[in-house]
Amino acid sequence: MRIITLMLLISVSFAPMAFAATPDGKAIYLKSCAMCHKGGIAGSPKLDDKAAWSERLAQGEAVLIEHSIKGYRGDAGYMPPKGGKASLTDDEVSAAVKYMISEVK
Repeated sequence: MRIITLMLLISVSFAPMAFAATPDGKAIYLKSCAMCHKGGIAGSPKLDDKAAWSERLAQGEAVLIEHSIKGYRGDAGYMPPKGGKASLTDDEVSAAVKYMISEVK
């Protein structure tokens, strides 16, 4: 009985750990962000408008992510927290922002 218990403990201890997949920023953008960022709704910068992104990019990635997660009201428009999609995780919002930044640089 001790050997079986010991073997069970060893097998559980060395079981492979599950790692969460990195969120797909493009997929999240298309599903949750594109509705506003394709049409410029509420002053959102269109993804293909590099001029509209220039001042935002100058603030740095961390600020853009924070504004996207917590929400932000600026001179040009309004970003609701998580784009109004409360079900998104901070990591998903971050991945979407990083995708958008990569597209406008």
